Amino acid sequence: MVDEPSKPSFRKKVHALLLGDRIDTAGLERTDVLSTAPLAFRAGQDGVVTVFRYGVVVLFGMSILEEDEVLRALRSRIIRPVKQREDETATIEIVADKDEQILPGGPILLKAATPEHMVVIADALAKSVVLARDEREVSSVIEVIEPFARQLADKGRTPEGRRAILKHIGNALLVQHRVSGRVAVAEKPDAVWDRPDLERLYARLQDEYELTERAEALSRKLAVISETAQVLTDIIDTKRSLRLEFIIVVLIAFEIIITAYQIMTR
Repeated sequence: MVDEPSKPSFRKKVHALLLGDRIDTAGLERTDVLSTAPLAFRAGQDGVVTVFRYGVVVLFGMSILEEDEVLRALRSRIIRPVKQREDETATIEIVADKDEQILPGGPILLKAATPEHMVVIADALAKSVVLARDEREVSSVIEVIEPFARQLADKGRTPEGRRAILKHIGNALLVQHRVSGRVAVAEKPDAVWDRPDLERLYARLQDEYELTERAEALSRKLAVISETAQVLTDIIDTKRSLRLEFIIVVLIAFEIIITAYQIMTR
């Protein structure tokens, strides 16, 4: 006789959304708070909302209408809303007789959905959507830099003027500042330090969403952007020095001509 496969007691959808550069959580404290760092509280019929200050909200077990209601309530607290929202969706299955694991391309299996479990999952999904936005912005800057660097290598000169170069530098530095200052992907959530038994789950989430690998690749691209900005700055300094030298030579030549003319007229 073949045993029937165990069925999950229930499923929950998890939806992470990047809303802006920051979310003001001051005054959001409620009586049904599940966590304060990050802020997590119950909402809707049987849902949980986790709000991260670096601009991400993660919604557990909520309908579309309930999600819209939460997003409307948070709209006034969003600082510098993003034009293109990044999102990540996952499914949690509660299976009491199985080990906690993440099936390949499938749901996250848990023995119990405690607030600590939800915070750990929310942390991984929040970092994933932040990395998605940072990857897109860094790629857009590199797409601008690549033809510039190609023409510099082929012709040995910059194709545009000083203002265009300064614009390249500004975009590069802006992305570098925003990406490096947003969220430390390598840091573990506080719930893992309080509950060491959750460390294996968090490690599996890191592997599933490739958080460490994506952060390292992003760091390498940021290093390229930083070096490019330095090269562009050196080009501006060199051009300015050559311009000053040319002006000085012209002034010296002009002074020599006047002196010679005065001698000849005497």
